[in-house]
Amino acid sequence: MNESQSLSTTVCIVGGGPCGMMLGVLLARAGIDVIVLEKYPDFFRDFRGDTVHPSTLELLYELGWIDNFLAIPHDEIRSVSANIGGETVEVGDLTHLPTHCKFVALMPQWDFLNFLAGRGRRYPTFQLLMQTEGASLIESDGRVTGVRAKTATGEVEISSRLLIGADGRHSTIRALAGFVIEDLGAPMDVLWMRIPKHEGDPRQQLGTVKTGHIFVMFDRGDYWQSAYLIRKGGFDELKAGGIGALQRALVEMAPILSDRIAVLDDWSKVSMLEVRVDRLQRWHRPGVLCIGDSAHAMSPIGGVGINLAIQDAVAAANILTTPLRNGATPRDADLARVQDRRMFPTRVTQAFQVFIQSHAIGPLLQGAEISSAPLPIRLLNEFPRLRRLPARLIGIGVRPEHIQTPDAFAE
Repeated sequence: MNESQSLSTTVCIVGGGPCGMMLGVLLARAGIDVIVLEKYPDFFRDFRGDTVHPSTLELLYELGWIDNFLAIPHDEIRSVSANIGGETVEVGDLTHLPTHCKFVALMPQWDFLNFLAGRGRRYPTFQLLMQTEGASLIESDGRVTGVRAKTATGEVEISSRLLIGADGRHSTIRALAGFVIEDLGAPMDVLWMRIPKHEGDPRQQLGTVKTGHIFVMFDRGDYWQSAYLIRKGGFDELKAGGIGALQRALVEMAPILSDRIAVLDDWSKVSMLEVRVDRLQRWHRPGVLCIGDSAHAMSPIGGVGINLAIQDAVAAANILTTPLRNGATPRDADLARVQDRRMFPTRVTQAFQVFIQSHAIGPLLQGAEISSAPLPIRLLNEFPRLRRLPARLIGIGVRPEHIQTPDAFAE
């Protein structure tokens, strides 16, 4: 791009994560001109969520893309279990869900995003600009009319009838728009790390809960993507104890790592994710709408953040496609309909996460004794039919969306 280049589109989406990409593809498929901005040169980001839940898989089925998607290498989880206080318990059974795919697909997020980008590029109305970051709003007469973006070669001004902020929990767009954030709090942060996988390791994902510790391992083929939950703000204290203390803690949680834990020989190999649970009081103002993590940052509990964000994208496409296809500029009332539609599932899901944080994770990380699974967990383990309830909440969620937008290019 040359300096001071100007572009024009119907919808400009800032953020090329699952939420922004899904909305961009759906609008482009409906014949609406869309530009998606992604600030990185590629989608290869480690330590992003890798769970594609049945609710998202159902959307891909409705679009007719599910077979192509599942042809990408992935793992499938049909039941959820955990080792709590030395006891393995079953807490969720997804095989009874009323969806075509009764499992969670585990796939590196970059594969998912590359899949969506490939689908989007099939439509002449879709444009994806990599290494392009939203920097400031363009406004006129009290309305947002576009965005100024930074690129590797200068600045570009993109005028649009609608600007979407889908740029994550540290959203630039929501800050520039002056939206008010309601912080619900979180008692933990997460350390992410790669640990080699050896032949003979268990195929299934491992989750272990002990007094003061929670550790989860995700199978990435030749390595384990591993998450270790720590007390909020406790990273500096942990680092002061030396990398050896972390190594010993992880081996205590997962003894199979004892023959390879030495690879974590420096803190540069450990990434810290700040956990936040928050939401905007108002998601929109004339000309701009925030969705996904930009509107509501989620806890990693249940891995539902990505899937809730994608539901936002589908709802936004369903509500806004008609006025956009008719050549109208969406009214603030149209944008309010998106928030009204998605605020209820956001509140319910966050309430569930905050309850788990406050009554289980927080006390555990503070050292509360856990010698066995709590009574509700034991009931799930003893009565298999009860496992369908958490499976439905995690796998489908509250108020699942369905594809209502047309395919303007269908033959």
